[in-house]
Amino acid sequence: MILRTVYLLMAGFLVVFCSCTTEHSKIVLAEFGDYKITMSEFENAYAKNAGGYENAKDDSLSKLKNFLDLYLNFKMKLRDAQVRKYDENPALLAELNDYKEKVGVTYLLEKKLVEPALQDLYERRKWEYRASHIMFRIGPGHDEAEAEKKAHAVMDSIKAGADFEEMAKRHSQDQFSAQFGGDLFYITAGLLPVEFEDAVYKTETGQIYPEVVRTNFGYHIIKVTDKRERIPAIHASHILIDYRNENNEIDTAAARAKIDSVLNLIRNGEDFVQLASEVSEDPGTKDRGGDLGFFERRQMVKEFDEAAFNLDVNEISDVVQTNFGFHIIKLLEKKPYPTFEEEKANLKKLFERQNYAARKDEFISDLRTKYNYAVNEETLDFILSKSDSVMLDDNHPSLPEFKDKVLFTFAGNSVTVGEFFEKLPEKKDYHKKIITEELLNNAVNAVSEDYVLREEAFNLEKTDSVFADLMDDYRNGIYIFKLQEDEVWNKIEIDSVKLYEYYQVNKENFRYPDRVSFAEIFSVKDSVINHYYELLKAGADFDSLASLTERAAMKDKGGIYSLNDVKTSVLYEEANKLEKPGDFSEPIKVSGGYSIVKLIEKDPARVKTFEEARAEVAGAFQESESKRLENEYLERLKKRYEPSVYYSELEKAFVEEK
Repeated sequence: MILRTVYLLMAGFLVVFCSCTTEHSKIVLAEFGDYKITMSEFENAYAKNAGGYENAKDDSLSKLKNFLDLYLNFKMKLRDAQVRKYDENPALLAELNDYKEKVGVTYLLEKKLVEPALQDLYERRKWEYRASHIMFRIGPGHDEAEAEKKAHAVMDSIKAGADFEEMAKRHSQDQFSAQFGGDLFYITAGLLPVEFEDAVYKTETGQIYPEVVRTNFGYHIIKVTDKRERIPAIHASHILIDYRNENNEIDTAAARAKIDSVLNLIRNGEDFVQLASEVSEDPGTKDRGGDLGFFERRQMVKEFDEAAFNLDVNEISDVVQTNFGFHIIKLLEKKPYPTFEEEKANLKKLFERQNYAARKDEFISDLRTKYNYAVNEETLDFILSKSDSVMLDDNHPSLPEFKDKVLFTFAGNSVTVGEFFEKLPEKKDYHKKIITEELLNNAVNAVSEDYVLREEAFNLEKTDSVFADLMDDYRNGIYIFKLQEDEVWNKIEIDSVKLYEYYQVNKENFRYPDRVSFAEIFSVKDSVINHYYELLKAGADFDSLASLTERAAMKDKGGIYSLNDVKTSVLYEEANKLEKPGDFSEPIKVSGGYSIVKLIEKDPARVKTFEEARAEVAGAFQESESKRLENEYLERLKKRYEPSVYYSELEKAFVEEK
């Protein structure tokens, strides 16, 4: 009975103990006023500063302590900014909104448009499709309406049972692929117009995309004939036997017989590399044992490409015939599909070149719908009625008549014609061009795009935690800057009296080292410099010879080097070895040639005069005053908030919970 009671008491104690143990993230490291700094907040801030959690967890306790002190000061300053109502300060709000607009739009396009598109492109490029098409051209010399009509007529015929390949040969205006029944061979994402690519990637093998697709090239009927995992590149070797014999005559039969005999030797164990070196008639690879290096799809002729990419590693092909002759191919390696980070730069290039404009148009269109964007057609018509042979700029003669009219609306906001004209100089494609209906519509689209992007950027904080953190960091930064301005920088008073007093107390901090000035005669040839030296010994004027120096940058200065630290260079060190002004050295071997130096002045190490040190004194005084005022400000904050810091809890920082 007693033992049972003891167990029950122990169990009760453990329950109480466990329930009283503070969750790691909620451990309080410091508090000031009504505010607390918890472990999770501290760890997040420290890890961000240290370059990540893994770096942070290896840091010493002293580093953590120093950071906690700094972070506490930072948090007290932010509380002070709140008390001062900086969040209502018009100048700070304007700066914050300007940053939010500029950075927000860039962030928006990168995170919501580019990065998802790159990830999608990366996933798509894991696959390759063999596609065929029937194309009806548009553009100069081709009537678009007629092209569209023909495309739909042929599509109807195919749906009614006509053979795709036969229809491609008869009707396709892509002359290259038409002869092969429309076959485009293997393609992958990022290489074709986005409309064509989207259709291909939505179609199953053996199927025809159910709609006619329009691209900038024309109207297309698309069929997918194969789909396979993409191999980015392969490494192969080959042996080539040319159709031409030693007399430069085409002899296909002899070439075939020769390649068959070579293949038979390989099948019986002969070394591929050795045979390639001996019999291959490809001069570019023969000396390398037939090695072609790595190549991607479509870099080789179609027949070679298809055979090579169908091989397994170390497999040897049958005889492959191309326009160049007969080949035997050996596959050496397959390049693995790269990681997203490895491929990101290439993906970005492909996306920007092929799909960015189209994807951005879709993105903007979605934003217009989201924010109920609408153009005032009456206003547009009124502008056009007043714009016969008039340029689109703020010198429009009728601007006073319509500048206050609403041109478009979005998200409950109205933009007037006057505001539109103010934005026009940013749109070089339309500004100062003769107004047409098409130009005006395009200009309105270009300007309104900025407005809907900015609207979305202003709402990002509510939907994107990363951007919200970015804005918090910037907001805190401008608040801290304003506090420093108010409490430190604007309170520093500098005048000559204070600077001189500071100099008198700290003059030993402002010193010159041993210094020397000198003149130099330089030549790239030792014979020339030795000749000058003999002339000097005979009494020639040094300054006259110095004007002949071959050091271009010093010619106009007469070879004179100003007073400087004797450790500045070898020349300064050599000049310092001379005893009195006017003495000159023997020829010295220096970089690029030979020199003779003449001492002009020696200035031993000494304290600088006030005037000599004035700029340094001013800088040091400002730094000293900044530290004093900063410490005084922090002391006032500590007196106000009476912070408490629990350094012992830091031992638990970055320790994983078990």
